[in-house]
Amino acid sequence: MTSSIQYTAVLTCHPETYSQTAHGIEVRVRWTEGGALALTYMLRGDITRVSIPPSGPPRRADYLWQHTCFEAFVSVKSKPEYCEFNFSPSGEWAAYRFRRYRDSAPLEDGALDPMIAARSAGDRLDLDATIHLHRLPMMSQNGCLRLGLCAVIEEEKGILSYWALKHPPGRPDFHHPDGFALEIERPDMEIATTVGMK
Repeated sequence: MTSSIQYTAVLTCHPETYSQTAHGIEVRVRWTEGGALALTYMLRGDITRVSIPPSGPPRRADYLWQHTCFEAFVSVKSKPEYCEFNFSPSGEWAAYRFRRYRDSAPLEDGALDPMIAARSAGDRLDLDATIHLHRLPMMSQNGCLRLGLCAVIEEEKGILSYWALKHPPGRPDFHHPDGFALEIERPDMEIATTVGMK
């Protein structure tokens, strides 16, 4: 396996939402030696005013996006099918499968068991998430992957801001195919740059 090239994607806040506490979010993307997709979300801002779910046992849970949550949408290039992954600083996670835009389908996620670790210090909240995509049959197809990287940040009084690599026109919509703006090759290939990359 070729050594993985790491890139840093820059997320922007949706123009119809505003955050007084989050100043910026970046995401590092790479493949592990074992072929898993590794993501590191880095939130900068007044972390004391960000509502961070308390740490708990790792488990699957729904509605994580109603609070501070980091997300990844993954599809095979030129295919309408995609998966959504939610990662909470609490250690909880969720995975969903869609046949096409917002058309949900069953997903056997018991074998996914993503590894999540969150830590905060000073003006930073970091979350590491590792996904074993090869455990999903839909991801075994040939072709590079398209990623939509995003986050929901909750601050005091339950105010939410929505962050993404690319926002389509209109209200926040992480499912929109225009948001899948990062293309990456398989683990033995190099990661290709697209919009929002350093």
